Amino acid sequence: MSNSLELNKVFAAILTAGITFGVAGVIGRLIVHPTMPKESAIQVGEPAPAQAVAAVAAPALEPISPLLAAANVQNGQQLAQRQCASCHSFNEGGRNGVGPNLYGIIGANHARADGFNYSAAIRGMAGKPWVYEEMNAWLANPRAYAPGNKMTYAGLASVQGRADLIAYLRSISPNAPAP
Repeated sequence: MSNSLELNKVFAAILTAGITFGVAGVIGRLIVHPTMPKESAIQVGEPAPAQAVAAVAAPALEPISPLLAAANVQNGQQLAQRQCASCHSFNEGGRNGVGPNLYGIIGANHARADGFNYSAAIRGMAGKPWVYEEMNAWLANPRAYAPGNKMTYAGLASVQGRADLIAYLRSISPNAPAP
């Protein structure tokens, strides 16, 4: 008989704990008013289609071609060394690092560097050349240009900085078309 009584005490303790935690949760939500996130804070795999729609709705970029005539190649080279050289190399036949070698990039196709593991977003553009306006859009916001790409660079807001950087990339691109 005492064994049955002990079993009842265990069940009562579990039931009491469950009710206590449930009531504490209800009271806590009444006091704090939490707001639940509408989307996950962690992205796994390709971005959601809503992000692609948001990228399309972004404001149009100022055309870069008119600014290239007055762009400063030396400023562009310094900008490349400060912001890009930790991941990219710029010399002919240079190594691929975290990012591909950028020698000859202007006028060349996307995903052109042999042996570099491009994201699916860039591989999907393999037949498309890096022309000036494409490079401008990429440098302004890589995530909006090619949603799902692996590049962690947030983008270069300065239009003149982008023009200078593109002028430098053109100077190391022997097959670059005229702007």
